[in-house]
Amino acid sequence: MSAPQPIDPGTLLGQAPATSIAAPLLARLREAATTGDVAADARDAPGVVQAMLRALERLGADGDTIAAAVLHSWPRLHAAVAQDLQASHRGIIALVDGQQAAGQVWALHEEQGGSGGSEGLRRLLLAIVRDMRVVPILLARQLARMQQAAVLPEDQRRRLAALTRDIHAPLANRLGIWQLKWELEDLAFRYLQPDTYRQIARLLDEKRADRERYIEQVKQVLREAMAAQGIDADIAGRPKHIYSIWKKMQRKGVPIGELYDLRAVRLLVDDVAACYGALGVVHAAWAPIPSEFDDYIARPKRNDYRSLHTAVVGPEGKTLEVQIRTVEMHRQAELGVAAHWKYKEGGSGGDAAFDRKIAWMRKLLEPAGDGADADDAALAGELDTELVEDRVYVLTPKGEVIDLPAGSTPLDFAYRVHTEVGHRCRGAKVDGRIVPLDHRLSSGDRVEIMTAKTGEPRRDWLVQSNGFLASSRSREKVRNWFHKLDRGRNEAAGKDLLDRELRRLGLLGADLAPARERFSLATDGDLHVLVGLGDLGPHQVGRVLLEHERAERAPAAVEAPRAAPRSKPPRKQGDFTVEGVGNLLVQLARCCQPVPGEAITGYLTRGRGVTVHRDGCRTFQRLAAAQPQRALPVEWGRPAKGYEVDVELIAVDRKWLLKEITNVIAQANVQTTGIHGESGQEGGRVRLRMRLRVSDFGELSQLLGKLAAQPGVERVRRA
Repeated sequence: MSAPQPIDPGTLLGQAPATSIAAPLLARLREAATTGDVAADARDAPGVVQAMLRALERLGADGDTIAAAVLHSWPRLHAAVAQDLQASHRGIIALVDGQQAAGQVWALHEEQGGSGGSEGLRRLLLAIVRDMRVVPILLARQLARMQQAAVLPEDQRRRLAALTRDIHAPLANRLGIWQLKWELEDLAFRYLQPDTYRQIARLLDEKRADRERYIEQVKQVLREAMAAQGIDADIAGRPKHIYSIWKKMQRKGVPIGELYDLRAVRLLVDDVAACYGALGVVHAAWAPIPSEFDDYIARPKRNDYRSLHTAVVGPEGKTLEVQIRTVEMHRQAELGVAAHWKYKEGGSGGDAAFDRKIAWMRKLLEPAGDGADADDAALAGELDTELVEDRVYVLTPKGEVIDLPAGSTPLDFAYRVHTEVGHRCRGAKVDGRIVPLDHRLSSGDRVEIMTAKTGEPRRDWLVQSNGFLASSRSREKVRNWFHKLDRGRNEAAGKDLLDRELRRLGLLGADLAPARERFSLATDGDLHVLVGLGDLGPHQVGRVLLEHERAERAPAAVEAPRAAPRSKPPRKQGDFTVEGVGNLLVQLARCCQPVPGEAITGYLTRGRGVTVHRDGCRTFQRLAAAQPQRALPVEWGRPAKGYEVDVELIAVDRKWLLKEITNVIAQANVQTTGIHGESGQEGGRVRLRMRLRVSDFGELSQLLGKLAAQPGVERVRRA
């Protein structure tokens, strides 16, 4: 929207909402506003800017927030003071950048035609915004635009209302900014469904002013009744707005005459006893409606929401809803696990990281108290860690938002879109640039998958150290594809994968009996099949054989009596690190038999301590689904000095080869204790022999794979 006439932003900056701007900054902004025609490219009309500043004032916005809101509305003013901001007001730059980043979300909403993916867009917005004070600015500006939308053409007005309904109103709800939420909802409803809006307004059969007068009358009666019984109560209330009435009519499938909470009041008292005392006073004053009483104090909701809800026939024979709770219950309902947006929007509440982000955003909106300046730096530091998401939000070519686990790759994205897309995936582009399939995605990336007409997954996608798949769901889809093949094909492919790994570890041709015994398999063929299906990694077999070889080379100790052949002593607690738990028996699970270096997780059993499972074990997933509270984070205990191993590498003799090889080793955080090279042999090739110290054999396997991928390297293996 463009301004119909020039407006002086300096005048607005000096008005009441902006008085909290630091004096030097305010002076610089007003000086810049008088030089040139800064209003020529204004993003908002004068009335919109003024209404936005009034809304921010109601929210108690600070000076940086006010300044950033104004600067975004006048890009030329922003350009004029950009250098000053860079020097001393970098926080304002982040706020302006956040508003510009939000424009990407609005553009995506336009691409989708306002249909579907709204939750993903809201999450994407929160993921790309770095300073959460941006969100109140966005809400205030949208409210101001909606208040001025009557002058817009019909199609623009409807698009603006759809954006408000899908993005802004739910965000205001989640943040608990109720004073903006109901206005945004009502205005969007008015422009998107004008006939229904007017019909409900007529059915109410009274003006909003009359309803507000009625609520004030009810509050006065309750104050006198509570005071007579010695109950100290804070009483607040307002009529329900039209959009909320319509939603409840839709949800309950009833006409407006059967809704009992068109008018509502809330009583806040000191303790639980006072809650029930106040309930008795309300029921003594007006006749209760028995079917509309809910005791969420005695029986809290699943999200721990607590309150007393009752409906009565109030003054003038009109129905009235009354909510009664303690101040602590109200605080918890506003900011705690019983946040209003969860049960209003039907959320499951299972995304703990997202809940933490919302909670911190709401804290930023609270008025600053004494000593707030001293806490600003500490709060900013905490935000860097508290707001870390465990999900990434990426975009399809059509602009739809896909959420994935942190660390996901384009291959995970392909399987998330459709299983067949994952199977036929042969390449990927991120923001128009071709990337490898093990590329780590970030929030806001636009991903395009390149597929073959026919194709099948590759077995090395299942090797965890290769880094192709971060999602267990994606790995399961790949495994399911291979499970459908005949045994002979899986056995041949598994043998090839295992031979390749054993060749790198210098174990090709070794007896597989120790691995068969560890995994309770009858034949080498059974072992090859499990490797081919991805149920057993080739590096797991390699570790078992290396452990067996090391044990055989160790000097013989005093012969100890052998235990029964199949009984294996449980692992010591020192072999594992169990988060938050000590002095518990820890043992390996028989179902998946994890080996050192592999991703693991723990399950607290009854009477047998903690059982350690391989990450992705189906038995663990079934147990954890039934009793998730028993799942525990577990890590392998690491030897203090690691293991030393000799590695031999043969490559084409070229410039910078040794530098690149040692860089790869250093980046893998592996220590080199010795290196020897022989060049000019075997037709221009060089042979390097290195002694390395690794923490486990998984780290060795991963390093060998990275070395083998370097240009000119023909062979690398454990010597």
